[in-house]
Amino acid sequence: MKVLLYAEGLKTIGKSGLGKAIKHQMLALEDEKIEYTLNPKDDYDILHINTWFLKSYFVAKRAKRKGKKIVYHAHSTEEDYKNGFILAKQTSKLIKWWLIKCYSLGDIIITPTVYSKRLLEGYKGLENKKIYAISNGIDLDFFENNKEYGKVFREKYGFSDNDKVIVGIGLYIERKGIVDFVELAKRMPEYKFIWFGYSPLVAATLPVRKAVNTKLDNLIFAGYVEKDMIRAALNGCDLYLFPTLEETEGIPIIEAMACKTPSIVRNIPIFDEWLVEGKNMYKAKDIDEFEEKIRKVLNKELPDLTENYNEVVEERNMKNIGKQLRTVYEEVLKK
Repeated sequence: MKVLLYAEGLKTIGKSGLGKAIKHQMLALEDEKIEYTLNPKDDYDILHINTWFLKSYFVAKRAKRKGKKIVYHAHSTEEDYKNGFILAKQTSKLIKWWLIKCYSLGDIIITPTVYSKRLLEGYKGLENKKIYAISNGIDLDFFENNKEYGKVFREKYGFSDNDKVIVGIGLYIERKGIVDFVELAKRMPEYKFIWFGYSPLVAATLPVRKAVNTKLDNLIFAGYVEKDMIRAALNGCDLYLFPTLEETEGIPIIEAMACKTPSIVRNIPIFDEWLVEGKNMYKAKDIDEFEEKIRKVLNKELPDLTENYNEVVEERNMKNIGKQLRTVYEEVLKK
């Protein structure tokens, strides 16, 4: 069994969550000793395709003509697209049509969560497709609780031991909740806020451009950094804040949990079935509740939930993901 892991424009998307997911697939296949290639010109048995751009569609069509088995990885939905870049809301129905056209080429579809699986099953044209929910996974050999990493982060960005530091992670898109993140920094000048991640502002909506151009003494936009610094930041901050409005999974929250970082997420459907308010996560429905929960967590007025993170993290261990991918590959070869 040899798998072609295909992702169009890998260099471009490499810094995104999708790029991270593809690197995780490589690690998972290596762990399972499944042979794979990234070169479409190589011979292969299964096309595992991760992107839905124009070239990707034709790669999948060509593979189908050759009788190759296709596993289409549905990382995107209309729901997570439409609150993203400029003009996204106006083009979301067209994108949904194109996603269906691409995903329907798969003999089997994989998507990261039960939530995104449910969305796709509701799309006309995919209702009869076999869809598996498999997490994008996390490398637990890398993301771990180690306060020595945290010292590197605080030293790099000039935070003292007494500073209360709040971290956000994501592209400069409205869906990631960056506008609320900046508003919270305005409301709470006594805390330090730092956002990791970058995408061209020319493609961002006006509220996002205004937010990123906000100048505050307690707000830093650190831009794109390598995963070593993300690990350091999650170990060195006092709180990870994930005010995202929509996700198909949301890997940064799993990384934060692996680092035992106190966290707050937005109360949205994607988190309903695996993050439970007051048990293994704190949630907020709007900016006022975020402010309230942040203050209570940082002032230790709420119980520390970090010791309850293990189950969520272990379920998404890369070693488990590799086994699940093997099961799907073996099934598609039998079809």
